[in-house]
Amino acid sequence: MFPSLNVLGSPLKACSHKPLTGWFRDGKCNTDASDRGSHSVAAILTDDFLACLQELGNDLCTPAPQHGFPGLVDGNRWCVCAASWMQAYQLGRACPVDLEATHQAALSIAPLDALLEHAAAATA
Repeated sequence: MFPSLNVLGSPLKACSHKPLTGWFRDGKCNTDASDRGSHSVAAILTDDFLACLQELGNDLCTPAPQHGFPGLVDGNRWCVCAASWMQAYQLGRACPVDLEATHQAALSIAPLDALLEHAAAATA
């Protein structure tokens, strides 16, 4: 498992406990080698970003109760796959990210400059 550090090099902060997110469903964007999608970007979802992902074949809006997935809406915070966020970024449809809650592993896919460009205001 990667050390739990964010893209700024400090300890990883929580992304969301309601809805409960994360590859490990621990509220953080922690990741390891078993997480092939690298669910490491702490996204603050927007309608446009959700629509973009849906158009790309990743429906995060439709609930899947059989998998404990509530379905997501504008304003939710969620650990999204770094590649999915990067695709939306390249299409000009990226959503804001919480840098303090975005795992450093995201940097292998999403450059820091792109993440900084969409950084949400600090939540400290």
